[in-house]
Amino acid sequence: MYFILSKILLFMLLPVYWVVALLIIAAISKDTRTKKRFLTAALIMLYFFSTPLFLKTMERIWDIKAYPVNNNRKYSCVIVLGGFSSGGGADGGHFNNSADRFIQGVKLLQTNQASHILISGGNGQLVPGEFKEAAWVKTQLLKLNIPDSLILVESNSKNTIENARFSKVLLKKVKLPPPYLLVTSAFHMRRASMIFRKAGVDIVPYPCNYFHTWNGLGLMDFLPDAGTLSNWEFYTKELVGYMVNYLK
Repeated sequence: MYFILSKILLFMLLPVYWVVALLIIAAISKDTRTKKRFLTAALIMLYFFSTPLFLKTMERIWDIKAYPVNNNRKYSCVIVLGGFSSGGGADGGHFNNSADRFIQGVKLLQTNQASHILISGGNGQLVPGEFKEAAWVKTQLLKLNIPDSLILVESNSKNTIENARFSKVLLKKVKLPPPYLLVTSAFHMRRASMIFRKAGVDIVPYPCNYFHTWNGLGLMDFLPDAGTLSNWEFYTKELVGYMVNYLK
């Protein structure tokens, strides 16, 4: 029920719809003063959520800092959270903009910082099809000549809560000792870390897939950008999700 409700109410967390709602109110309002107020609010909101400066500031506050690599430390497993691939494509699936999760997981395995890799992710669609992300990702790992014995697959989870719950069961079953490296996008790591720890999984955050790196400010950081408006959606969802899971 929680999963279905979160999908249905998802549109309420997207800033672009907040702007649209204000514009609609301004358009249908008969009072000139009210019309101007809502139109002004819509323009201010649009500028805020489409300007890189404010998103970069949010990223600096919210994102977990990069993991300091220690080549002398070896973990029994790296847990890679799904969401970086989808169904379709020539061989039944394809990678998306979050593919850095896959890249970092493979790198940690091949540089011997982790002895096993666990891919956690099923199908998070409201109306799921046959595609199971972790199962498909395993086929890609095998194509990279990674031994089957080093690959763990958890392909039933639909969200981060189930990622943690099902991964815990699987890791206990195969008797791999904690702590485990946890790989996911930087915007998602704060909430994912909290959920895994509340589930009793001892993890070390390994964030990746950063939207920006802070290298000072330029003129373009003060100008509206459609990609920035789109990326804000990740943070509004994470903020609400974090608060809900914290209270739970």
